Amino acid sequence: MKSFISFCLIATVVLATAPFTEAQTKKPNPRIGWLWFGAPTPGQLSSLESAIIDGLRELNYVENKNFTIEHRFAAGRPDKLPHLASDLARQNVDLIIVLGGDLAAVAKRTTKTIPIVFGSSDDPVRSGLVADLARPGGNLTGVTFLSDELAGKRVELLKEINPRLSRVAVLWNPSHVDNEFKEIQAVAQGLGIKLLSHRAQRPEDFDEAFAAIGKENNQALVVVPSRLTSVRREPIANFAKKRRLPMISGWREFAEAGGLASYGPNRDQAARRLAYYVDRILKGAKPSELPVELPAKFELVFNLHTAYDIGLTIPPNVLARADRVIR
Repeated sequence: MKSFISFCLIATVVLATAPFTEAQTKKPNPRIGWLWFGAPTPGQLSSLESAIIDGLRELNYVENKNFTIEHRFAAGRPDKLPHLASDLARQNVDLIIVLGGDLAAVAKRTTKTIPIVFGSSDDPVRSGLVADLARPGGNLTGVTFLSDELAGKRVELLKEINPRLSRVAVLWNPSHVDNEFKEIQAVAQGLGIKLLSHRAQRPEDFDEAFAAIGKENNQALVVVPSRLTSVRREPIANFAKKRRLPMISGWREFAEAGGLASYGPNRDQAARRLAYYVDRILKGAKPSELPVELPAKFELVFNLHTAYDIGLTIPPNVLARADRVIR
């Protein structure tokens, strides 16, 4: 944990103190491409997307006044992404914004010259998006929501809530490039907890996973966050409540959907930082020289509605550590 936090601090210092050698005047009326996984929902942006827009406004970027955005929506269909990314490249936009390691990978394969600013929960080095966090190389940079070392902390929280915890189901997507499952394994072994692994790589895998978990004598459920599990967070939370399983994950959205708790990075704050990268690049900075930023703020959220529904009492000393309580 110390090494992870130390890197966050170093990356923040580097970004704050790096020589600002590029031209200070941004390109007039820049055009930004934004590749979306979902469908257009006017007035219903997610908190991450709203955070990016708010960050741009703070830096005096007003859409359709001093810059424009070319939106391309995949409507939840991964097969459409290559075509949409190519279309943005043909439009010769000044940079491309993407949320998600899968979208970043598509954009990277599409263009080697247009700067790409990403927000991703994948490990950007292991997934091949960048060569190094401190010096990314190539045309991609941005922020990662990666928090591998917090994955084990979630198991420890469950153990604090139930000291007799001995069997935990883990629902995860092995296609998502991170080390969270390995971290969960290591901590669970040290606590004498037996893990039962359940993989979900496609939407149709969840029903099979639910059926298998339902046949086991589990005492809790850990969900490793990814795009796939996040899209299915409400069915997962409903299943956990029906089975009276305390469920914890890494993103706040899981607790808001009805899970017992979440502990992980404040993704809204991290997404807001994408505006910083957009601004720097439009003023002449090279993506290859802008360090990828790791999360700097983490949040613990408890859903007391769910605790009541499943008949669970959260110890006061644990509840007191929460950054947010859903009542």
